[in-house]
Amino acid sequence: MQSEFDHIVVGGGSAGCAVAARLAERPGASVLVIEAGPSDRDIRVKVPFGLVNLMRSDTRNWKRETVAMASVGGRKVPVPRGKMLGGSGSINSMVWFRGCRADFDAWNLPGWDSATVWRAFDAVEARMTPARLPHPHPLSETFGRVFPANDPGAPPSPERQSAGVFHCNMRDAARWSAADGFLRPSGATVLTGAEVAQVTFDGARATGVQLRDGRRLCARAGVVLSAGSIESPMILMRSGIGPGNDLRVSGIDVRVDAPLVGANLHDHPGFGLHFKGAGSGYGLTLAQLPAWALSPLQWLLNRSGRLSSNTVEAGAFYSVSGDDAPDVQTHFLPFLMGWQSRSIIWGAGYFADVCLCQPRSRGQLRIGHDPYAPLIDLNLFGDDHDLDMMVKGVTRLREILATADFGTRRAPEAFPCAATTGDALRSIIRARAGTAYHPVGTLALGGPLDEKGAVTGTQNLWVADASVMPRITTANTNAPSIMIGWQIGGHVAAAATRNAA
Repeated sequence: MQSEFDHIVVGGGSAGCAVAARLAERPGASVLVIEAGPSDRDIRVKVPFGLVNLMRSDTRNWKRETVAMASVGGRKVPVPRGKMLGGSGSINSMVWFRGCRADFDAWNLPGWDSATVWRAFDAVEARMTPARLPHPHPLSETFGRVFPANDPGAPPSPERQSAGVFHCNMRDAARWSAADGFLRPSGATVLTGAEVAQVTFDGARATGVQLRDGRRLCARAGVVLSAGSIESPMILMRSGIGPGNDLRVSGIDVRVDAPLVGANLHDHPGFGLHFKGAGSGYGLTLAQLPAWALSPLQWLLNRSGRLSSNTVEAGAFYSVSGDDAPDVQTHFLPFLMGWQSRSIIWGAGYFADVCLCQPRSRGQLRIGHDPYAPLIDLNLFGDDHDLDMMVKGVTRLREILATADFGTRRAPEAFPCAATTGDALRSIIRARAGTAYHPVGTLALGGPLDEKGAVTGTQNLWVADASVMPRITTANTNAPSIMIGWQIGGHVAAAATRNAA
């Protein structure tokens, strides 16, 4: 493989694939995408239900976790991140939400207002073609009608109180990731199994990257980091761009003292209610074993059956603060999920969670003595407001579930159990809550980056992924990550064209 390209994109995930496609539109431009993980050519990636196995993979998931966080009693919380082409978009539930228009207007940054962003989403969705989950469970259909004023065929909207079956980026009941929609048609060169150690420089100008195995690759027009909210800031810090004191302690020469690199880390905190009962949802029971045994053949022949489920089939948005705009999102899964250190247990049931749309708590990502092992502190519930809202969210979710017309499929709450309220509920949320796996914000636009994603204090170096969000979007973040890649990729392409003129 050649060692010099016009553009190098670090990270073949959701945003990176969109960046590569945008850069490849430049006539004659050569584009290299470097991915630390393997290819996504794995049947588990295509089969929607395969995500259950992929989340446990040691080769396709970075399997990051937080440090012991005082804000949740010294617990460590998992931070799974995709490690293959398609990134986290190859292991996620494919749920598609743009977010709210107000999310982007609140960023208050040139070029990121809702009108501009909505046009970018139109371009992205022309390739990703999100659509309603094709074969939802009857429980999911029923949950999607808990707010009867909604259009029964529409997905729930974070703009208003609503419920429905989710829309997902699938085609023919198979995952359609950004690698399918953007990277493969782009013609970009792809290097897999290659972890980037650092960006290389000539003065302030980024000239390429050095891989962890020592190889060097050059970029004539610049480098774009699209490795995600955890790995992109780590690459910058290993390159000498970050909080000066931390870098010096880690033995790294300071190129740009940038205290905000790694700051502003946040995610949607989440806490789930588990329901267990015979005849309710999917699960491991004697009666369901034949259907599970036939499910691979069903999917292969008809693209139907249990394996066509993305697990997170439906959901809702609602307010618990009294405001008109929703502040809580619920994901509904018609599956029994374990709550005692095992995800798969015997029995049938369903699951519904409470995720806070706009948490106030902020954490940070730091580099330690091992520059490849990030110190992740989400500071969950560091602001008491977030925990208060979660308690209110659980109370409201129980009310919503009680009105759902589940009929004979209704099951009792097995965990934490309906009698858990007040201070007891507050304590168990602090002790057991996790996140929706949507980390953002560690390289915020208007902070370490300018409004076009360029790294302050450098030349020819950009970042394009969820790390650039100043504030998290309402609902799942995969679609916004792709949009960010598309937008910033356009800025990089325009800069390269100007410089070449």
